[in-house]
Amino acid sequence: MPAQLDHTIVHSRDRFAGARFLAELIGEPEPRPFGPFASLPLAGGVTLDYLDAGGAITPQHLAFLVSEEEFDEIFGRITDRELPYWADPMHAESQQINHHYGGRGVYIDDPDGHSLEFITHTYVTD
Repeated sequence: MPAQLDHTIVHSRDRFAGARFLAELIGEPEPRPFGPFASLPLAGGVTLDYLDAGGAITPQHLAFLVSEEEFDEIFGRITDRELPYWADPMHAESQQINHHYGGRGVYIDDPDGHSLEFITHTYVTD
C-alpha cells in the first residue's frame, strides 16, 4: 500500500480557536478534543490535530482541493467576514482569486499566520 497521510499537527495559540476557524470556513462540524489536541477530521481520512504551541509558531501552508460548489461556499464565508485574501502565496495580489489550470484558487491567513489555500483544480500536471 502506498503511503497515505493520516494526520498532521498544526501549532496554534489556541487550539480550538484555530481548528474552529478552519472548520467554520469549510463547513465542518466543531473540532473534537483528542488528548492535547483539537482534532478536525477532513475528507479522505486526514485529520488536522491543532496543538497549543508553547512559544513562537512557524507558519505552515495548508492547501485544500475543493469542488466548485465548495469554493463558492468557502469564498462566500471569506467575503462575508471581510477577511483579507490573495490570489498568490506571496500576498501580492490582494482581494483577488487565481484561475490556475482552469480552476479557481484563493489564499487566506488563519489567526496563527498559517496560509490556507483553497483550489478547485490541482496544480499537479502530467
